[in-house]
Amino acid sequence: MLRLPPFRYVAPRTAGEAARILAGHGPEAMAVAGGTDLFPNMKRRQFTPRLLVGLRNLEGASGVQANGGLTVGALATLSAVAASPVVTARWPAVARSAGLVSSPPLRNAGTMGGNLCVDTRCNYYNQSESWRASIGYCMKKDGEVCLVAPGSDKCWALSSSDTAPVMIALGAEVTLVGPSGERRIAVSDLYGPDGIAYLTKRPEEVLTAIHVPDRSGWATTYRKVRRRGSIDFPVLGVAVAVRRGASRQVEEARIVLGAVHTAPVEAADAEEFLRGRPLDPETIEMAAGIAYKPAKPLDNADLAYAWRKRMARIEVARALREVAGLPTGDLPAIAS
Repeated sequence: MLRLPPFRYVAPRTAGEAARILAGHGPEAMAVAGGTDLFPNMKRRQFTPRLLVGLRNLEGASGVQANGGLTVGALATLSAVAASPVVTARWPAVARSAGLVSSPPLRNAGTMGGNLCVDTRCNYYNQSESWRASIGYCMKKDGEVCLVAPGSDKCWALSSSDTAPVMIALGAEVTLVGPSGERRIAVSDLYGPDGIAYLTKRPEEVLTAIHVPDRSGWATTYRKVRRRGSIDFPVLGVAVAVRRGASRQVEEARIVLGAVHTAPVEAADAEEFLRGRPLDPETIEMAAGIAYKPAKPLDNADLAYAWRKRMARIEVARALREVAGLPTGDLPAIAS
């Protein structure tokens, strides 16, 4: 049986207090909300903090408010967001992405902020300490070489968040609270350059809220590929948001791929291709052929990476057909 390493636990009441504690203890401290990813990682000795700063009691960091835009407290559970009538009606891709994370018991504990900040994943990293020791460890923890790409100077562990691609596609922002105040940044700016430095927020900063703009008139969706229909992390996520004008031609489009790189990847060339065009089957297939090119799956997740690359093209096409109201063969269209 894998057991947690010893640690102390504190539960501050405000985000500012939590940030000051994190800053005061440096790398010996980590924040924890639902703990659905952190605690298993601690059991595998990927993290061994001496102090855990519990966030579940922070004032004003829970709940869902819709007043024009949508404000989601970072501590709102994935289950609560997935079941929220207002989120389902007006931001359906947000509800779907939250509802596709892991399994019902873990969604009851896991939080929206936690999923945005979830650790990157890799076949060579998400193993027990004894397994990792037997192969000499990897760059992300205790080793010096990326075992996925030994000649690389960066870690290729994958972004594994389901909600991040959707939030980026919708142009969402987050509030970060530090010891000396707060700042607000785009979700697209939250992610760093490799699988180790995968977040740009400072270690002492606490994510307290997610702000999603009003997307009335947009059609949105999120699609997830994984081996099983529950529990598993994504081996591919596709978020699409499209706004069409009176002529039904695309005025704006956002396509964001998850689990294909160290951070979510925006398919900017495909977005540009769609502008001014009808969302018909021919256009969709051409756009999907452009959108899957930034996907760079390696041997770092479940299922064959060549197959995952092909599925990026297929799932982008399915997502675009869905928002266009065309048959996809497996899911009904959702639109706001």
